[in-house]
Amino acid sequence: MKFKSMKKNKFYLLNPVTIFIIIFIAIAPNIISQNKTLLNTAHLDHLYEKINVNGKSMGIIHIYSDFPNYNFVEAKGEGIACVDDAARAMIFYIRYYEIYPDKAVFDKIENLSNFLLYMQAKNGFFYNFIWKDYTIDSTYKTSVAEPNWWTWRAIWALSEAQKFFLEHNSITTHKIVTPLKRAVSVTLKWLALNRKMKYKNFGGFEIPAWLPQKYAADQAAILVKGLAVYYEITKDKRVKNEIKNLSDGIVKMQVGNSKQPPYYVFLSWRNSWHQWGNSQADALIDVSYLFHDRSYLKYADREVKYFYPYLLNNGFFNDFVLVNDNNNIVIKKLHKYSQIAYGIRPMVWASIGLYKMTKDTSAAIIAGKIASWLLGNNIAGTQMYSPKNGITFDGIISKNEINKNSGAESTIEALLTIIDVEQNPIAKKILWNYYNKHSAK
Repeated sequence: MKFKSMKKNKFYLLNPVTIFIIIFIAIAPNIISQNKTLLNTAHLDHLYEKINVNGKSMGIIHIYSDFPNYNFVEAKGEGIACVDDAARAMIFYIRYYEIYPDKAVFDKIENLSNFLLYMQAKNGFFYNFIWKDYTIDSTYKTSVAEPNWWTWRAIWALSEAQKFFLEHNSITTHKIVTPLKRAVSVTLKWLALNRKMKYKNFGGFEIPAWLPQKYAADQAAILVKGLAVYYEITKDKRVKNEIKNLSDGIVKMQVGNSKQPPYYVFLSWRNSWHQWGNSQADALIDVSYLFHDRSYLKYADREVKYFYPYLLNNGFFNDFVLVNDNNNIVIKKLHKYSQIAYGIRPMVWASIGLYKMTKDTSAAIIAGKIASWLLGNNIAGTQMYSPKNGITFDGIISKNEINKNSGAESTIEALLTIIDVEQNPIAKKILWNYYNKHSAK
């Protein structure tokens, strides 16, 4: 290596402290920009409550908090907290801890996992709601222990928790292993009951009948995401086979083409689509990554590249029904509202996941644009999420009406959106540019 003469290079004559200051000043703006965040967990932390049940510490997330004071509100007929939201919160806190490690966050993850374990029924599935005295609501239709949304979310969150605690040498891992294994086992047995089913026609489409509730691709996506994490830990071949069965069913739910609506949309249930919880593309990307199998990736790519821009250009929709009339797909019963954060997050995750797999910048750009819905890039022109206090409004009811309540689902889904975007420089830049131009005051 050839060095320049110290006499000719005046840089070497500078005091080391001076050199450090010059370098720091030069790079400081970049450091600051990298560390800036729109994340604010204050409202989620407000919704979180540590409780004690039979001498065991647990964490719950209060379901509703209403404008203007954002005090807790009980879900009438259901309870004060549920597995759905505890699972969401735990997944967020795990991601948050990996970026901003903090003992208080770690404790929340442990307490929330204890709550999920408390909610498991003897049949292996999960109840959903608890009452204000912390007893389990075991009878209401959205709380019974059955193979449904809340059980899939519990499996996903507990799988994430087991992986997390294994990495951090926590004894909590041992509490999770057996209950989680039981939940997965009963789920596999239940899914096997539909294995002989093939297809059923709805609206002119041949819909696969081996998904959860036979035709629920939206539920299948959440379950696939959970089973993918579980397989990553256990390498259980039965789980791998079921992930592929479910993924094959999700693929069959994609309809349309690149030329006209509905632009390669994944149907959610039978021949209908709804924006909320539509995680099919995101789940297929997880499977592609897990199994090093890019065959599923092309289907996710199609929805991200064609359907998401269609939604963006039309100010988003809430739901619609499709009818296949002699290979001519017609959109019927289209509703634009309501629009909620739970509809935004799955699309952002899928877009960023696609970028991670392909390095296609267009996917990251789409993610940033969709995420900006939270900051006011929506049909109502309203900032739905506030970085100042972490409050996320519960939805856009119409162009001129906003639901300003801020419940757990909206709050957590917004945070899950932003934390993913801010790990992607391209999407983050788009989101921040929008915020600085339209939202920051």
